[in-house]
Amino acid sequence: MADSYKYYAFISYNSGDTKWGKRLQRKLENYSMPATLCSKHGWKRNPMKPVFFAPTDIQPGGLTAELQERLRASRHLVVICSPRSARSKWVGQEIAFFHSLGRTADIHFFIVDGTPHSGDKATECFNPVVDELGLPEILGANIHEKVFRWSWLNRERAYVQLITKLLGVEFDSVWQRHKRMLVRRVVSWVAAVIAVIAAMVVVWAANRPVDVGVSLNEASASNPNLPPLHDAVITLALDNETKSDTIANGTGIAEFMNVPHRFIGKDVHLSMTCPDFIPIDTTVVLDTEMTFDIYRDTRVYGDIHFRLWNPDTEQTVSGCKIEVEGYTAISDENGRVSFSIPLERQKTSYTVTASATLLDNTIYAPSGADDVLLVTGE
Repeated sequence: MADSYKYYAFISYNSGDTKWGKRLQRKLENYSMPATLCSKHGWKRNPMKPVFFAPTDIQPGGLTAELQERLRASRHLVVICSPRSARSKWVGQEIAFFHSLGRTADIHFFIVDGTPHSGDKATECFNPVVDELGLPEILGANIHEKVFRWSWLNRERAYVQLITKLLGVEFDSVWQRHKRMLVRRVVSWVAAVIAVIAAMVVVWAANRPVDVGVSLNEASASNPNLPPLHDAVITLALDNETKSDTIANGTGIAEFMNVPHRFIGKDVHLSMTCPDFIPIDTTVVLDTEMTFDIYRDTRVYGDIHFRLWNPDTEQTVSGCKIEVEGYTAISDENGRVSFSIPLERQKTSYTVTASATLLDNTIYAPSGADDVLLVTGE
């Protein structure tokens, strides 16, 4: 007999409860029954389809011949109960017509709002035709029945109550499996939320801005006669961004603000240029505080080159003995003199003594190869 029905159920409702009608239709048609029950009863995994719901098939507008035909073709009548449907004459007519077919036992009630048997039109959820027809005592599946603390779980219980009544099986045979499915779903949802939050935390932590400080330490031999570290320009290359800062004096720190945290502990390119010092161009593991040893360029004040020139004869002076800081050299045939002064004895200027009479006895370092020191005599 069941196979002779076109629809498994017909949903009767008031337009004010349309959202519940749509929700219930999806719930019934897509509900998968346990494989053991399907095998026992010869059901498909989704045995409650199709379900007739007017907005998806025809527009309601009274109990037309077409609606009567749909009611005849439906195995069950599911009435969505609320104060709105209780005041609807169309819902009453659909209940009465289905009752007239001798199918009272197949009328089911799904309460979404109001109070059963309240006697108050403002809150009563059952249509008056239920009492007029003398239908048996009705409880109905009520989504607001307070069995559990959480309202969503009470709604799920009401769905399963209706489903088991439609299928004619014990409530617990489906509800226990349904609860396990809900637990798995909640656990999966919680795990997904935790995963999303964790991913957001990771992204936030990776991009959280931090400040990086870089200081320089002169590791070469101390020499108070030379200028201290100054105007050191330090540059960090971070992917496609380059940040630079200047240390104005030897005690300063280069500060790089708002560096994404994801770069901490990663290799980055660092370079440094500073007057009188050997430049740095290297890859470093970035940290929030870093110190680098730097060394003097010993050639800046240590490599001294000049040429002796006699203005009287307008010739270079060769073979002249020159002394600078205790180091001696003899000018070559072109009058050129070269000195290499160790770092610890370097100065920004030197006193020069020679075997000739000097017109200017001071040479300033560093000096180019064409610098001229004027001399007369032998």
